Amino acid sequence: MLVAGTAALAACTGVKKGKGTLSPSASGEMTLRTNPKDGSKVSLLGYGCMRWPETTDDDGRYALDQEEINRLVDKALESGVNYFDTSPVYCRGLSEKATGIALSRHPRESYAVATKMSNFSQYDFDSARSMYEKSMRELQVDYIDYYLLHSLGGGREDFQGRFVDNGVLDFLLKEREAGRIRNLGFSFHGSPALFDYLMTLHGKYHWDFVQIQMNYVDYNGDARYLYETLEKMGIPVVIMEPLLGGRLAKVPDFIGQQLQQRDGSKSIASWAFRFCGTFPGVLIVLSGMTYMEHLEDNLESFSPLQPLDAGDIAFLGDTAVKLTKYPIVPCTDCRYCMPCPYGIDIPGIFAHYNRCVNEGDVAVEGDPSYRKARRRYLRSYSREVFPEHQADKCIACGKCVPKCPQRIKIPLMMQRIDGYVEELKRGKF
Repeated sequence: MLVAGTAALAACTGVKKGKGTLSPSASGEMTLRTNPKDGSKVSLLGYGCMRWPETTDDDGRYALDQEEINRLVDKALESGVNYFDTSPVYCRGLSEKATGIALSRHPRESYAVATKMSNFSQYDFDSARSMYEKSMRELQVDYIDYYLLHSLGGGREDFQGRFVDNGVLDFLLKEREAGRIRNLGFSFHGSPALFDYLMTLHGKYHWDFVQIQMNYVDYNGDARYLYETLEKMGIPVVIMEPLLGGRLAKVPDFIGQQLQQRDGSKSIASWAFRFCGTFPGVLIVLSGMTYMEHLEDNLESFSPLQPLDAGDIAFLGDTAVKLTKYPIVPCTDCRYCMPCPYGIDIPGIFAHYNRCVNEGDVAVEGDPSYRKARRRYLRSYSREVFPEHQADKCIACGKCVPKCPQRIKIPLMMQRIDGYVEELKRGKF
């Protein structure tokens, strides 16, 4: 149960100065939060730029739909969203440039941009500095509002190798001192032990913010500890995966009905966003919005935010327990595991399986609808994941496992899904 929610609610419902406060806003206006470092106002809803709309160029190659991205950015800024989060590795390396093109059409003071040191494969200083300088060029800025050490989670040695021993963190600290980085922090995907170690370094590095994964399902686990620690230390929190990779926007039908019965005026996704926004130490809640309807729905949740009450928090606690009973794979489609050296569409396989579970399209022995469910699953599997990219091609090399921020045992899950598919093909369970 989300027992800590009530205290958070009491602190959040009043307007006061300082960390995590709600900026007073008229109905229809975006809720703003105050950065305690400099007093700047940022929108509680942040635009995650990892899932920009895609297209192909004249030669049939992967590209981003710049015209639609411009339209989305214009709508976001017009509606009060002023925080945009990207990375050198998002959208196959094209996100920063597309984001920069869209934002550069507006006054620099009208938006805050966040990007990352995504040095996952090359740890040397020159490569890191080149990545940082390229981010500046691609984003068309001469300073970065929020800069993150990307995806800390591999342990102390990984942190030391990527950022400390090579001098990269010292360089970034100097950039912050010079004003070219306004806020320096990190995104976290690791264990509580690693998190505790990074917190011991706060006195040395003075983390300006920390980005964590939190939602009403994860809050029953490590997320609650991470959030409460940061709040006690006065470090602003940026939330990623508030929808748990979309799972909390597409819940099983009976759970969706319960959410709608409690409050039919908001969308299913809105429950997850309002949950995160209710906590006073949260500075920004990120959402990757590919389509205009995603943006418009999220604007409803934050313009202004209507904090959840204690009853709502308890209700979501019960909902989280029900959701965890379903054997879905906790994949958030971040695609850090890709590309697979054997061509397997790892996130596609998980997305198909999860959708079938959520929609009740799984074949269970003894179920009167077994034959129909079996046929639907096999047909949709072949349609959504090409045969050469399916789970049976996995040789369990394990190269994907250390890349997964959710710590999914990917080869094991591939084996289970492939086994399930083979049983369906043979017409038995």
